[in-house]
Amino acid sequence: MAKVKLTITESKCRCGYFKKGQEFIVEDLCPPLCHELWNNIYPSVYALQNGASLDYGEGRAKVFDARCPDEGRVCIHGEVID
Repeated sequence: MAKVKLTITESKCRCGYFKKGQEFIVEDLCPPLCHELWNNIYPSVYALQNGASLDYGEGRAKVFDARCPDEGRVCIHGEVID
């Protein structure tokens, strides 16, 4: 199963939990993310872990960008790593 690196690219988190530049590596366990953000990105993480490429811009790639469902206060970038 591929590893997926998650990087916080923007953060206006109400609780101050996330900071821009924070990174998490997802292997087989959920990283320490809030449930709302994890539930939002999990389908993309799972797809990348299992070899999928996703719509990204004008093409397809093994990356994604997402926003927190709490008014987009946190932005996150996911990408497959070796």
